[in-house]
Amino acid sequence: MTDLIWFVVLYLIISIGIGLFAATKVKNSADYVVAGHHLPLPFIIATVFATWFGSETVLGIPAKFLNDGLKGVVADPFGSSMCLILVGLFFARPLYRMGLLTIGDYYRARYNRPVEVVTSLCIVISYLGWVSAQVTALGLVFNVLTEGLLDPWQGMTLGVGIVLVYTLAGGMFSVAFTDLFQMLIIGAGMVYIAIIVSGIAGGAGVVIDHAAAAGKFDFWPKFEARDVILFVSAWATMGLGSIPQQDVFQRVSAAKNENTAALGSVLGGSIYFFFAFVPMFLAYSAIMIDPKMVADLITKDSQLILPRLILDHAPFAVQVMFFGALLAAILSCSSATLLAPSVTFAENVLRGFLPTLSDWQFLRLLRIVVFLFAMGVLTFAMTSSSTIYGMVENAYKITLVAAFTPLAFGLYWKRATTQGAAAAIVLGLVTWVMLEVFNPEGYLPPQFAGLLAAISGMIIGSLLPQRYGREHHPRAA
Repeated sequence: MTDLIWFVVLYLIISIGIGLFAATKVKNSADYVVAGHHLPLPFIIATVFATWFGSETVLGIPAKFLNDGLKGVVADPFGSSMCLILVGLFFARPLYRMGLLTIGDYYRARYNRPVEVVTSLCIVISYLGWVSAQVTALGLVFNVLTEGLLDPWQGMTLGVGIVLVYTLAGGMFSVAFTDLFQMLIIGAGMVYIAIIVSGIAGGAGVVIDHAAAAGKFDFWPKFEARDVILFVSAWATMGLGSIPQQDVFQRVSAAKNENTAALGSVLGGSIYFFFAFVPMFLAYSAIMIDPKMVADLITKDSQLILPRLILDHAPFAVQVMFFGALLAAILSCSSATLLAPSVTFAENVLRGFLPTLSDWQFLRLLRIVVFLFAMGVLTFAMTSSSTIYGMVENAYKITLVAAFTPLAFGLYWKRATTQGAAAAIVLGLVTWVMLEVFNPEGYLPPQFAGLLAAISGMIIGSLLPQRYGREHHPRAA
């Protein structure tokens, strides 16, 4: 175990070094937020893939798959990968042409300042769950690696400290360079591990046949209204709810041109979809290799099954590759999802109250907000009892009901108005919150009902006589 820890420490040092090297390229706030709009296609693909291939992909999705099969992972990877593809096909080009710094800037440019503030706050809140999932995973990994020497909360604190070092320094440039390195580690590591583990389990065909016989590949819902609604709702929560997110927008805006932005999102999402099945395969292999361990952990903490399988049954080289790939996935996702909400809050909420800030003052403000948000996320992660998969899936409910409809209709419906956007936000949020409080298990899932209410509010509010005007004053990056 000591040798493994040293390899992990070496990996962390290399990651931090790459991030700090990239930080030397930051000259202004646009460099910090969107890498100066200079990133080529390989970097865009890497940042899209690595940002989404996080703790939920390696630990959360496999645990959910073991319990519920493919039906349990409709939201991620099916919904999440579709989000990235939809962004590339329908959102990347028009948003890139606007030359904005954040996704919140779009709501101000298309509607007005109040719409910008409310949607931006919803976007920031949504990141609490996602970033907390990564922090929780860091605590779990360091706890497992040190065989309990570090408590989970200590591992969380250490992990947040590591991510902060290069995220504070280099922003999107550091994220992009470390993502490219970490994508290579993830890709090579996962393929190598899958080959070795499948051999231990008796071959990939044996594992796949066993999973099929157990009904784990049943995906489509029964052709009944309630089942279809639950299926569509699970898909839409991440497939649509994660489209109006700053981390997605940053990857689009960081590209050197709009074609790179669109193609990078589509390719990154497609690669993510296929690679997400590797951890599921590995976790199910554990049933063939160590059924007693699986039976013991499935009811206690199924997120530990894959790490324990690797530590107890895989050769040392596989352990190094696995934990290197796992940390690569978590660190890349953590840095990106820590930067995105901090930028949104600084640019779209605070900056409106501080109009005389110079660029270097705004850059300093960005770094302060990144640090404060990291502390808030760390606190939330330490006090939350949700699973990693649950944290990620729940994160997008608020953006689904409040931010998606104004974005999509604003881009593709010329008659969308500020009044319609306001109605969509209010009706979406009120419907969602009321159902979450009073009828969370009702016929319509709360977030799906909120989405329908938001769409209705947008259409009706835009067609009725207008009381609210549109303000057009974007701040370009």
